[in-house]
Amino acid sequence: MGYEHSDGRNDGPLSDQLPTAVKILIAGGFGVGKTTLVGAVSETRPLRTEELLTEEGVSIDNLDGVEAKTTTTVAMDFGRISINDNLVLYLFGTPGQDRFWFVWDELSLGALGAVVLADTRRLADCFPSIDYFEKHGTPFIVAVNCFDGARQYQLAEVQQALSLDPDVPVLLCDARSRESGKKVLIAVLEHAMRSQRLEREARSG
Repeated sequence: MGYEHSDGRNDGPLSDQLPTAVKILIAGGFGVGKTTLVGAVSETRPLRTEELLTEEGVSIDNLDGVEAKTTTTVAMDFGRISINDNLVLYLFGTPGQDRFWFVWDELSLGALGAVVLADTRRLADCFPSIDYFEKHGTPFIVAVNCFDGARQYQLAEVQQALSLDPDVPVLLCDARSRESGKKVLIAVLEHAMRSQRLEREARSG
């Protein structure tokens, strides 16, 4: 069974290129849509570790642009999606606030790649996630979550604003949409496979 690339091209069996179980991280700033994305694409009821925002949390977390948010992820979100009969993705949504980053090292162990969700109203919130994955050598893509009413930017503008390497893919998405989320996941798989291939070629001379 083949699969469709994020740009619509078809390829051979993905199971020939990847392990049967793959771990993908979903990262980004507070309120960017990580829990929503995991919930939208997961074929099982996602495991969530959300807590109600307290007055103390509100005084710490920046709610600009997400004033209606009432909960926050304190450990992780977990979901699963089957790409084909032989390949399953396990999705781990990371907490966005600095005070919960002590769990990042544990969550990132064994991850093939990562998605950094971005909100153009709060683009600077992406930098900690980007810095983390660059430091640890984890292949990642940036998916711009298109919030209703938010100003739309060209992808090249987002890439420049985040000081990304030219080979880091940037794409638009709707975290509420299962189909949009699947395209994001296929894009990160493609990028991770490409990064692994280039690394092998570099090592072999």
